[in-house]
Amino acid sequence: MANTKISRLLPKLPGRQATDDQRRAEAYQRLLRLEAKLGGELFGPVPAGRSREFFCLDERTWVWHESWIDAYGNTQMINTHYTVRPDAVLKSQNNQGYQKVSADEFKTLRQAIKLYVQRVPAELQRYQFSTI
Repeated sequence: MANTKISRLLPKLPGRQATDDQRRAEAYQRLLRLEAKLGGELFGPVPAGRSREFFCLDERTWVWHESWIDAYGNTQMINTHYTVRPDAVLKSQNNQGYQKVSADEFKTLRQAIKLYVQRVPAELQRYQFSTI
């Protein structure tokens, strides 16, 4: 009972809210990074020395990001934004102009989104429960 009274007072103490907000923001960022990582693993394990992410940025934007070190020790990166519109799916790679995706790429993206929707939320939920 004493703990209940104290917990009612704590949010009113100066600095306490900022700490709680910061913790929530950090937890949210961790979940976003995990979501992107899980999305990147949809097509199998990520090879050593590579980083791969796939995630939903907003209600109509999907992002595929991959980076690696090439044979010369240089970091290489591909960042693809897919924008879903009612009449087409457009993509932009490495901040270049947008172009309509091919039929084959559309099928691949659609399959990736289906896998993402099936697997990633369940994995995130398992992660959240395992960290409580």
